[in-house]
Amino acid sequence: ENIVVPLWKKKKPKKKSAYRPKPKPKKALSPVPAKPKFEPKPFVPPKIPEYFTPPAMPTRPTKKKTTGPKPAVDMEKEFIKTFKQLTHTRRPWGVWEDFILMAACALSNPVDKAHYEERENRYLLTIKKYNKQEQELFPTLFAQVVMAMEANPDQDFLGRVCTNLNMTDEGKKQIFTPYSVCQLMARLTLHDVVQKVRENGYITIDDPCCGAGATLIAAIMLAKESLEKACLNFQSHILVSGQDIDETVALMCYIQLSLLGVAAYIKVGNALTEPMTTADLLENYWFTPMYFSDVWAMRRAVQQMDRLLQKGNEE
Repeated sequence: ENIVVPLWKKKKPKKKSAYRPKPKPKKALSPVPAKPKFEPKPFVPPKIPEYFTPPAMPTRPTKKKTTGPKPAVDMEKEFIKTFKQLTHTRRPWGVWEDFILMAACALSNPVDKAHYEERENRYLLTIKKYNKQEQELFPTLFAQVVMAMEANPDQDFLGRVCTNLNMTDEGKKQIFTPYSVCQLMARLTLHDVVQKVRENGYITIDDPCCGAGATLIAAIMLAKESLEKACLNFQSHILVSGQDIDETVALMCYIQLSLLGVAAYIKVGNALTEPMTTADLLENYWFTPMYFSDVWAMRRAVQQMDRLLQKGNEE
């Protein structure tokens, strides 16, 4: 069927415009430059003139390390300095006697209970002479003696200090033998120490006029050197005995032998009129702390048993 479309509904054909935009010319792409190849140059060190010297590297200043105890000379000066604080209003020899007695009692009382009460009373009566500030100086003096003997046990510290303070008794003809002479005497008289120890178990060293103990200390140090080479403990194989008529001087010897850790006993008395015997009363005897050790206590017990057996056989 033919359908008639009204004119007002008919679509008018579109007119084509004669305008045509000119196309934009295309930009020519520039060629990408090729990357050059990396070629490292060889290292050439700079030229250094012959007269040039490189500067020294800075270093930190190092402090000198001081280790070990003070030498005996310094301790001697410190001891004398402390001691003179007690002699402003007192006689030096009186202060020296008091110090030696109290130091000896302080070493004896912890171990020698047989003489404890008597020596403790002497200690208390002596210390009461001084005020509180002065009493505090005596432990300082004793500590300085200990440090000096610990730094150098091969010396007569108390004898040298007493001589330097001019406190020797000229009336009693007290002259402390120089320690170098004592060392020479020990080398001339002490021989075959190790052999005697292996045969008898120990050796004895005696001085009937011991003074401050210089000759005994020199002999102990020489015997110690020989025993240590043989891997033997000198404290278990050396027994020392001494005697002096002056109590203060005898106690100086007692103090130094005690600090050396040697088994020893010192008698106060005249060696000519009151020599040491087995029948002596022990009132004037001073025994070092090492004398009460188990080793020497056992040896004394064995000797007592031998004596009892010998008496029984004789009867």
